[in-house]
Amino acid sequence: MQVFPSVFVSHGAPTFAIEPGIAGPKLAALGRALGKPRAVVVVSPHWMTAGVSVTSVQQPETVHDFGGFPAALYDIEYPAKGAPELASLIVDRFKRAGWNASLDATRGLDHGAWVPLLHMFPHADIPVLQVSMPRSLDSQSALRLGQALAWLGEEGVLVIGSGSLTHNLYEFRQGTTREEPYAREFAQWIRTAVQGGDAARLVGALRDAPHAARAHPTAEHFLPLLVAAGAAPQALPVTVLEGGIEHGVLSMDSFVFGRAVILEAERQPA
Repeated sequence: MQVFPSVFVSHGAPTFAIEPGIAGPKLAALGRALGKPRAVVVVSPHWMTAGVSVTSVQQPETVHDFGGFPAALYDIEYPAKGAPELASLIVDRFKRAGWNASLDATRGLDHGAWVPLLHMFPHADIPVLQVSMPRSLDSQSALRLGQALAWLGEEGVLVIGSGSLTHNLYEFRQGTTREEPYAREFAQWIRTAVQGGDAARLVGALRDAPHAARAHPTAEHFLPLLVAAGAAPQALPVTVLEGGIEHGVLSMDSFVFGRAVILEAERQPA
């Protein structure tokens, strides 16, 4: 069985579903390069709970958990099946690792899951489940949460931490189109840490990285990066998918932990 790496995806604004920009085609190429996993497990900041919950729905609904966006977004469905048996195994492994974990038999897929999956696996033919983020999560425990999922790669399951490399909602809502230098400086600092396999630097990023408080006034969209890093079969190599800066302040970079991936557009002609 193929061993899968883990992936951190910047899912940006909900409009990323219909405005792929630079990042969308790269995620599509990544999906083709990785091949078809047995299932996909997504950790998204748009589902936060007291403990850890895991979806066990056989046919999860597509949740449009946003407002004020173009009408076309609300018509999109991502009809992937769930994976109840796998969900039960994950809950059991969480409990053995010391987490307060339970199944959720009603929760669908929020936009932190289905928006990037639209690009990566557009046919929705791979089972998908979500793992919630505990409200008490911090950088160190986010890494530990990922480590409790690291066994999945060897079972042919792809773990995705879906967040945003920078996420200042106040500035996003101002409608700026000019790229703010701080977003790129923060993203570059994180990229250096990721490419060096420096977990300690990532854990301290919201304290030590340049412009961290502005890049992430709240931590929830950064923590999936640490989940993905913890879930990797190995820290290195890392593949960087540069996604540019959208809406002036949202870095769309994504990372593949544990595998060097050459995307189709990057292959040299024979």
